[in-house]
Amino acid sequence: MEPMGCLPRLAVFSSYKNCNESWNSVSKFHNQILQQELQNLNNASNNSVFVTLDLYSAFMSALTRQANNSVKGQHGHYGSVKLFVFGDSYVDTGNLGKFSPSWKEPYGLSFPGKPSGQFSDGRILTDYIASYFGIKSPVPFERRNITRKSGLEYGMNFAYGGTGVFKTLVDQPNMTIQIDHFQEILDKNIYTKQDLNKSVALVSVAGNDYTTFIAKNGSLQYMPDFTKKLVKQLAMDLKRIKGLGVENVLVTAVEPLGCYPALTAKNSYQKCIEIFNSAAQFHNLQLKDAVNKLNTDTNIHNSTASSFIFLNVYGSFMSALNKKHFKGKLEVKNPLEPCCVGLDDKYSCGSVDDKGVKKYSVCENPELSFFWDNVHPTQSGWHAVSSSLNSSLHRIYKSF
Repeated sequence: MEPMGCLPRLAVFSSYKNCNESWNSVSKFHNQILQQELQNLNNASNNSVFVTLDLYSAFMSALTRQANNSVKGQHGHYGSVKLFVFGDSYVDTGNLGKFSPSWKEPYGLSFPGKPSGQFSDGRILTDYIASYFGIKSPVPFERRNITRKSGLEYGMNFAYGGTGVFKTLVDQPNMTIQIDHFQEILDKNIYTKQDLNKSVALVSVAGNDYTTFIAKNGSLQYMPDFTKKLVKQLAMDLKRIKGLGVENVLVTAVEPLGCYPALTAKNSYQKCIEIFNSAAQFHNLQLKDAVNKLNTDTNIHNSTASSFIFLNVYGSFMSALNKKHFKGKLEVKNPLEPCCVGLDDKYSCGSVDDKGVKKYSVCENPELSFFWDNVHPTQSGWHAVSSSLNSSLHRIYKSF
């Protein structure tokens, strides 16, 4: 069902400026029930016959794109939404060098059909967030000098796979340095203050901080203290991004760390490791409090125009992992099992031996897997996660 609250007969009450969220909630409830019923029908069928067409998301994406086009050229030399991305491999679209697995087969298998520097078989969170705002995925920072000026229209991606808020096991720019890069770009007037009038920052980081902590300490004993230190620094980073002129700052919750295939392999991918999920939940509680405080400090707490928005990626992951189907298709038999794995413990997805022989296997249909490799979701997995974030993203859409 379409978003009924956006139909003109209801939007008229806000002078066509906002959708009616109460009626949109009715649409979403209808769609949830419909999806469940279609899953039941598919369960009873030997073939995948019943497929849901997500008109709700399609309508919202089209409305956002139309809004962007209608104001194009009003702010500076670029008129569309600017998306600036910071963080790790969950949002990195090609900043790492060719040594990275993200530039090797079979990464990019589903889209664009070859490795493109993204840690998945296809599109990732950055791509879906950009699509929601009706823009192309922003150019990676490392490609800025080989990109035409028009290619910078939609913002820039400063994220590097393997990095964190602090220094990690990977020698790449952490959050502080990524923001330094952003400041350098602004100092060069590649984007003006007017360009930032319709800007969004996407920050997805911290998973690697925890894997580094565990690798160095071998214990979770002091993790709560580390989490408080980590969130304190992350809040400072978010405030700094806002201070540089970004209009809206999105920050993701940490994903359920205990559901990584790298960890669940020990129990044959049967269940998540709860102690690590509890650590992630503690982080997210601390982060949500920090985000609330940032909004309070900017005097817009509980406003639809909140500058800082917490994206509950943890809940989105768990919801997707608990689904029996993706996009109404065939049943996902084991959502914790990755699609691409090394042939043994010595290898991982994308590994080859000295002779170039592949030392990994890939599942027959990545669309039916949530995880692509030991840590990263498939394109289908990211689609499921991002779809559940649309209501949070719509808060920004309404502010433009």
